[in-house]
Amino acid sequence: MTTAAKKKATKQTCGICGKSGKLIRTECCGNWICDDNENYVLFSYARNSCSRNHDRYTLCGFHHTEEHAGHWKECKECRESIETEMYVWYGTNEYNFEVLENPPAFEPTHCAVCNRVIHLAMDGYSLRGDDYLCMECTYREMGGLGGGSS
Repeated sequence: MTTAAKKKATKQTCGICGKSGKLIRTECCGNWICDDNENYVLFSYARNSCSRNHDRYTLCGFHHTEEHAGHWKECKECRESIETEMYVWYGTNEYNFEVLENPPAFEPTHCAVCNRVIHLAMDGYSLRGDDYLCMECTYREMGGLGGGSS
């Protein structure tokens, strides 16, 4: 094997997207990931940063940020801190280097007004006390504010 081939074979890649550009190791688990936080625009809710996505949308990142002991897969504090639907998503989404095995079952979240299923990780919603409202019902409840359909 040539020196160039050896160098190419050992080149690190992002464990999330597979790119080999500017990389760093995650603080939580030490895996290689894109050093791309500068790509995120504040309050855009874009998911265009591997590093930010792993830090904010995984149990691994949450466990590290909360400074829990042990491994995130066995952490009772993480399990009790996050609603089951979100716990499952945080542990199994595409921003993980390893996924939660045997995630717990959960009932889907429904809008308290129209009964539409709300996917907490992806859909917009509001809370009214303990009740979840889809965005359409939220706009209706607010008197049509926010750009809902007329």
